[in-house]
Amino acid sequence: MSNPDGQKSGGDRDWSVVVEDGIAKSNEPVSSAVAEPAATTRRHEPHEPPRQPLPEKLYKPREPVHNKRVRGPFRTFKWLVMLVTLGIYYVTPWIRWDRGPYAPDQAVLVDMANRRFYMFGIEIWPHEFYFVAGLLIMAGIGLFLVTSAVGRAWCGYACPQTVWTDLFQHVDRLIDGDRNARIRLDRAPWTWGKVFRRGFKWTIYALIGLVTGGAWILYFADAPTLFRDFFAGEAAPVAYITVAVLTLTTVTLGGFMREQVCIYMCPWPRIQTAMLDEKSLIVTYKDWRGEPRGSVKKAKKEPEKFGDCIDCTQCVQVCPTGIDIREGPQIGCITCALCIDACDKVMADIGRPRGLIDYATLEDCEREANGAEPRSPWRTLLRPRTIAYFLIWGSIGLAMLFALGVRSHTDLTVSPDRNPPFMLMSDGSVRNSFTLKLRNMESRPRDMEISIEGLPGAVMWSDTINRRDAAATQVVTVPADQTRAVRAYVMVPEGTETRDFTFRITSQDEQGETDAVETRFSAPGDS
Repeated sequence: MSNPDGQKSGGDRDWSVVVEDGIAKSNEPVSSAVAEPAATTRRHEPHEPPRQPLPEKLYKPREPVHNKRVRGPFRTFKWLVMLVTLGIYYVTPWIRWDRGPYAPDQAVLVDMANRRFYMFGIEIWPHEFYFVAGLLIMAGIGLFLVTSAVGRAWCGYACPQTVWTDLFQHVDRLIDGDRNARIRLDRAPWTWGKVFRRGFKWTIYALIGLVTGGAWILYFADAPTLFRDFFAGEAAPVAYITVAVLTLTTVTLGGFMREQVCIYMCPWPRIQTAMLDEKSLIVTYKDWRGEPRGSVKKAKKEPEKFGDCIDCTQCVQVCPTGIDIREGPQIGCITCALCIDACDKVMADIGRPRGLIDYATLEDCEREANGAEPRSPWRTLLRPRTIAYFLIWGSIGLAMLFALGVRSHTDLTVSPDRNPPFMLMSDGSVRNSFTLKLRNMESRPRDMEISIEGLPGAVMWSDTINRRDAAATQVVTVPADQTRAVRAYVMVPEGTETRDFTFRITSQDEQGETDAVETRFSAPGDS
């Protein structure tokens, strides 16, 4: 028996496939991009199964997460971290730090106009940006250390997205009530009462965003002065634009997007998988102990048939990202451990041991499932990988502290004139011109002596020093916390050949700091 195409029929023949000019085609669409559902589409081989069309929507709409209030040690710790981090962020710009009459008295200040960064007793200049780079490297390695040791604990407690999301969720509970009340309000039709609640809550959102953006700009100028100018309408336009942008982003990300930022936008959940292994402490559901699930009544009737999990879903209801930890490790888990607090409370209420959901390593879970005793958390943390991260992190920190302790507060740079390289004077002497930049990194003016070394018979003067006062050494005053440019003219007797010499500066105070730069004196006959 033959089919219309002249091919013999077979029991496994896929009749949705036709062969035209030696090309296998199918009437099954392979994607939603096919204009006509009945259009034929190419397939690799006639025996391949029909390809399924792609879903019409590639993005799942957000389902609001109404997490439930919970009490426990992890929730208490989360409260503490939130209060500390928000306190540091909002209060730090107002802390004063006395640096003398010539420097700002704000403890933490990013002075963009003068290109300075102040942090309490530390002042970072533009040429010392390696300190900032070192801090960023320490932050990255510290994140690797925390993740390899205790999973996404940074995400669960101290990440700005987590902190502000937690703050907005507490506003939700204050205005709309706990989980069930918020669910009912979301499903209720729009009435004047609902409009008032939403308007009142969103106004609080906007105020939190405004305070957040306002605190940010205070790090870049004197906080009391900018605060007064901002509300008087006298601040720079960039201040108002920055506050507006940060207010909008804070309300959008923390008030409305929330867990979507952690799941879809943040790259760290995808990077962290390289940091975790079977020895990392993570929030884990012990399925060997909890499964199969059953209610308390069923467990009383058949205690050998059911595990400890009574399927109360309390762990899901308290989760800020709305995941079910019982499905195993997943990208939505930020390791906040609120599910541990909820599960421990349920286990205590029904008289079963705590730890059905707990901080544990996959290795220890396997040991415990086989009847062995789990290791202590300290033994889990003190392993070669975490120790190596800590040693690298600590070494960078110590190196930066050492560099801060031994750095000089005096610096010199020299730029010789290239056009012309020298000038021949009427008496046969030769003059070169140089631009010296003397840096005073102290918060007070300092006298600095400029001297010439390695150039016999040389004298020097500048635009502010008369030629009659030319000498081998000169003293100039450098203002506090500034760099002074000095136009220096160096003259040598007739017959001096091209040679290298050194400019040296020495502070004329009790510190006696010095810096030297070698340069070249150009003379006639220089090849």
